[in-house]
Amino acid sequence: MSAALDRMLGALADPKRRRAIELLGERPRSAGELAGALGLAPPAMSRHLRALKEGGLVEDGHPTFDARVRIYRLKDGATAELKQWIAETEALWSDQLASFKRHVEGGV
Repeated sequence: MSAALDRMLGALADPKRRRAIELLGERPRSAGELAGALGLAPPAMSRHLRALKEGGLVEDGHPTFDARVRIYRLKDGATAELKQWIAETEALWSDQLASFKRHVEGGV
């Protein structure tokens, strides 16, 4: 497993961060909007957003009308490596379970 995938899984380990991902899946939002929706203080939301950025899941930008505001959005293609790892792991387990079933049924 790569270090980037480890960071991504670490970022997704927290339920507040997973909920933030769900909210960002609906539309881009400011940190203040996310904090309000999650019932978090701004410093706590900032820490969660930093973890999501370091995990490669979200990115931020400034709207043209106000450079003081950051708008967060899901990063395109961020979960490609995660999806590949899950597919490979699922295939491994399927093969192992099929082999075990053959063994138990006497087909070795």
